[in-house]
Amino acid sequence: MAKTLDRYYRIIRKPRVTEKGLKAVEHARAYPFEVHPLANKIEIRKAIETLFDVKVLHVRTMTRHGKWKRRGRHVFQESSWKRAVVTLAEGHTVEFL
Repeated sequence: MAKTLDRYYRIIRKPRVTEKGLKAVEHARAYPFEVHPLANKIEIRKAIETLFDVKVLHVRTMTRHGKWKRRGRHVFQESSWKRAVVTLAEGHTVEFL
């Protein structure tokens, strides 16, 4: 059981708390998370259901490409990351604030 939980914690990296994300939580019960880039929707669903003890209806994923940034004369690219928007069943919530 401990190995499974450790694996799920590696899949779900952190919740992405933004103003836009909080509006989606209020209106559509859709919670945004940063997840491992190689995780698929089935793994994300199992991880969320196990870690937070909720029922997941939908999982949408997208890869967010790193933006180009500049500091003085140096130009670099931020790391790319994968985002998962998880929609929960009626009556289920995730408390991460």
